[in-house]
Amino acid sequence: MVRRAGLRYTGTVRSADSAPVQEAAVSAPVRRFPCPLRRFRPPARVVGAAVATAALLLPLVSAAPSATAGRPPAEGAAQRDYAAAAAEYGVPVSVLLAVAYLQSRWDGHGGAPSVTGGYGPLHLTDARAALASAPHHGHGTEDPRGDGSRPAKRVMEARLPEPSALPPRLRTLERAAELSGLSPERLRTSASANIRGGAALLAAAQRELGGPASTDPGDWYGAVARYSGADDTATATTYANDVYEVIRSGERRTTDGGQEIVLPAHPGVVPRTSQAAGLGLRTASRGASECPVTVACEWIPAPYEDLGGGDYGNHDKADRPASSPVEYIVVHDTEATWDVTLGLVQDPEYVSWHYSLRSSDGHIAQHVPLKDVGWHAGNWYVNAKSVGLEHEGFLVAPDAWYTEAMYRTSARLVRYLARRYGIPLDRQHVLGHDNVPGPTPAAVPGMHTDPGPYWDWAHYFELLGRPFVPSAGPRAGVVTIRPRYEAHRPLYTGCARPGEACPPHGSGAVRLRTEPSDTAPLVRDAGLRPGGGPSTTDVNDTGARASTGQRYAVADRRGEWTAIWYLGQKAWFHDPVRRPAAVGGRGPVVTPRAGAASVPVFGRAYPEASAYPAGVPVQAVVPLPYALGAGQRYVVGGRVPGEYFYAPSFDTSGHRVVRGEEEYYEIQFGHRVAYVKVSDVTLSRG
Repeated sequence: MVRRAGLRYTGTVRSADSAPVQEAAVSAPVRRFPCPLRRFRPPARVVGAAVATAALLLPLVSAAPSATAGRPPAEGAAQRDYAAAAAEYGVPVSVLLAVAYLQSRWDGHGGAPSVTGGYGPLHLTDARAALASAPHHGHGTEDPRGDGSRPAKRVMEARLPEPSALPPRLRTLERAAELSGLSPERLRTSASANIRGGAALLAAAQRELGGPASTDPGDWYGAVARYSGADDTATATTYANDVYEVIRSGERRTTDGGQEIVLPAHPGVVPRTSQAAGLGLRTASRGASECPVTVACEWIPAPYEDLGGGDYGNHDKADRPASSPVEYIVVHDTEATWDVTLGLVQDPEYVSWHYSLRSSDGHIAQHVPLKDVGWHAGNWYVNAKSVGLEHEGFLVAPDAWYTEAMYRTSARLVRYLARRYGIPLDRQHVLGHDNVPGPTPAAVPGMHTDPGPYWDWAHYFELLGRPFVPSAGPRAGVVTIRPRYEAHRPLYTGCARPGEACPPHGSGAVRLRTEPSDTAPLVRDAGLRPGGGPSTTDVNDTGARASTGQRYAVADRRGEWTAIWYLGQKAWFHDPVRRPAAVGGRGPVVTPRAGAASVPVFGRAYPEASAYPAGVPVQAVVPLPYALGAGQRYVVGGRVPGEYFYAPSFDTSGHRVVRGEEEYYEIQFGHRVAYVKVSDVTLSRG
């Protein structure tokens, strides 16, 4: 197999030696607005002022241009709300805007809570209220290990905490209500009130830390770090460093409420990083963790224990990449709070993953060494060749949103992993759990669907420095799915109750139909519904869905509609010129070899039977209930050898990596990836 070249860090380094900017408090009428409070979220790493400054100089890779100081702020209602709140509480408006950007990118989300119960643009947390209305979500029937050589591994339901046990970082809305005099309901549901609540929290943090009532944004470093809600210095300072990077570079964005907000660039701001020493936070131990220096990371190991009777947990010892290359990064959400997540991964009878990421502040905990195999993806072939990232979220509703702090630290971690293992930064190697194929026909219906249609893949890949841009003309034979996330709001159902419409929400997924018409039926997924039932608009139904960044071969075009090859059929999506849902792409494609009416498709790339040595049971290469038909084309993600990691026991002496002569192409087949044998297909340029 050909290994890929390592990726190079392409971020710019900014100088911090310019003079501080003195920013006058904005003169604006003081108004009483109801506004939801937003919850603290700490940064990712840096112990001490020197390290904090170093991390500040390492911004995320981003394709989006910064707002410039020469462009005056728009005078919309939201911009005025920030100015008024800043003036009322004596907070520099750039600090308030930057904190809100790092929490929510200034979106209000219609009053819906984030995955950890944070409300509004300032992400004021009220997990007690969020949990009270949370629908129940189970684990389904997926076997997280997905290894047919041993009994299925079943897991218990996540144990959500009692509201009385919630930590302060999940209850910041209460404090904002006390400080602002605004009701919790207004802080949850009114964006303007939420902004005021956040300003009140920042001002209170500045007072409590003994900071000056200053108009210089650099004097608010300690208060910003405190706002994160982090309990360790590294996370709090990493969060603050990200906020100050936003202040220095500036931002301009139209929110989900249609309001344009501008934060002009202030490149001369010099944060007083020495204030971090006065926060009184713990020092998290990085221990054996494997993380980039630009994130706050600690080592909280998952146990490797013999449970007796041939059972053990909760991962497998290996020697990657020496024994087998790491090919994939799998993005999950936890369906549990942070404390519950840590408790589960430290249970030897539970399952495991490599990293957990906290929503409130982006803090990272590593549990399994990268050389070892976690039980997380539901497909043993993918598990053996992947790193699993669990993002905190108890899914108060499947349309719950993720914080910018978590997106940013997750992107830093993924860039680090991609560079370390030569993993391409594309959607056939950076997978959602919902893109992992079922290993066998029986497993397909029970595969998980997280992080779901509301994870913002376009923004995530901008942070990775690999935005989805056209690589070919509008009539290209390959397209990359890329609707405009904020404006693209297809109807989903089942967020709270079956059949009930979900609240309107931005989405990176397009819906696929049998004909170029909004009234045509959705395409069918023969594996998801073996009985032949139709696909639905349910938020967890992936049967007729293509997601941002996924690439497909074009099957047809008609007016404002484009058809792609998908699960062995033509699948149409609305793709008007003025509001395109995809951009032209390029890449190799496969089609059945000459003379073949169709070829089988597989959920794992296992070797041929003759490759297995004595003592290692042959793993059947079972086709999925789909076929790749003559004349159809599917985009190739890579060429891989047939491979199986045999690890059935706690004693690792019998562990083997079996590699055969049979080779496979990974293809984008439906919403999930799949594999076809190289000997069954012909490769050509798309």
